[in-house]
Amino acid sequence: MTPAKLYPRTALALLTALNLLNYIDRSVLFAVQPLVQSEFHLSNTQVGYLTSAFLGFYMVAAPFVSPLADRYSRKRIIVLGAIFWSALTLLTAFTHTYWELLVRHTLVGVGEATFVTIAPTFVADLFPESKRGRIFGVFYMAIPVGTAVGYLLGGKLGPDFGWRFPFYIAAAPGFLLALAIAFLPEPPRGQFDSLKETPERGTIFGLARNPAFWFVTLGMAAGTFSLGGIQVWMPTFLSVARGYSLKQANEIFGAIVVVCGIVAALAGGWLGDRLLPHMKGSYYFVSALSMALGVPFMIVALFAKGPIMLPAIALAAFFLLVNTSPLNTALVNAVGAHIRVTAIAVNIFLFHLFGDVPSPTLMGYVADRHSLQAAFILPVIAMGISSAVLFYGMRFAPPLRVSEDSAASQVPSGASS
Repeated sequence: MTPAKLYPRTALALLTALNLLNYIDRSVLFAVQPLVQSEFHLSNTQVGYLTSAFLGFYMVAAPFVSPLADRYSRKRIIVLGAIFWSALTLLTAFTHTYWELLVRHTLVGVGEATFVTIAPTFVADLFPESKRGRIFGVFYMAIPVGTAVGYLLGGKLGPDFGWRFPFYIAAAPGFLLALAIAFLPEPPRGQFDSLKETPERGTIFGLARNPAFWFVTLGMAAGTFSLGGIQVWMPTFLSVARGYSLKQANEIFGAIVVVCGIVAALAGGWLGDRLLPHMKGSYYFVSALSMALGVPFMIVALFAKGPIMLPAIALAAFFLLVNTSPLNTALVNAVGAHIRVTAIAVNIFLFHLFGDVPSPTLMGYVADRHSLQAAFILPVIAMGISSAVLFYGMRFAPPLRVSEDSAASQVPSGASS
């Protein structure tokens, strides 16, 4: 394979690897929550607030990142952000109180916002529109895989070496990946976009009148409420409410997430691309349908205590994770290239504000007053809301012109370094 053809695939691989590390770092805490809770004598609400605070600072930082990305090299901001959050993760060694851990966690959120806001626009400019669903399927496969690795890493090492040790392992590769990404050429913005940048698609003020953007954002917010709460509390639920050891709970849920997540991420992107020539709003449709199909399996997972429980959790996780790449593809396609970073920043702020920022704390609150089983009713309701919003939003999807464009066949000319 020539270097020209290798470039977009190499860039995708490195950015996906850093995205993987991003989610490993987040989910390690979920795996060791009972150990943290025991050391610092915390309530369920306080433990849930760690994740809510992380995501709160993460979402607030995102809008401040977008003007920088519009003016300066996206690559350089990604590299500096990766070094910043990796260094902070290593500082877990010096956290000896709940408040120190809270501050560390919030600052990591600020660092990770630089990557999550900018990297999707970098990926979108590497490949044509007709392949974006599949490409984002690869890129966002890092979410379930990284989350699962975090569960497994924390569940395996935490009980034997202490809850801080898994964070050291999660931090180290970030420095190496940042160095590798520093040598990538940066692709021209919007080089494969087929639609013109109309006022609705191409200006910040027009974003307020862009229904394609708003419906995908609202659907994503409801889905993220569900996913965020389940990720934080499922290992604890299996351990406390269903009698598994903490190690078993993390291994079981980690295995479910990684297997179902890989298949779901690839299937969702592939199906959205496949339906694109035949259906306007194909990415909305795939996401809406997957959310709807996940609801009954989630209900069975909560109330069944026999052998059917784990298969029901697996199927619910699969359908919940199918929507990741289609929704992010729909988001990127809803706006023009020159406001894409800003649109993603606004999207991140809103879907976290109404999604996984409140859900861990709200679920902890319900668990303290009723039970963890009762707390999981909240994600089930959110899945149904997400499905309804996205089914309605299909009508506003942009009419993309599907072509047989090939992926970037050469290193982008005029790429900035």
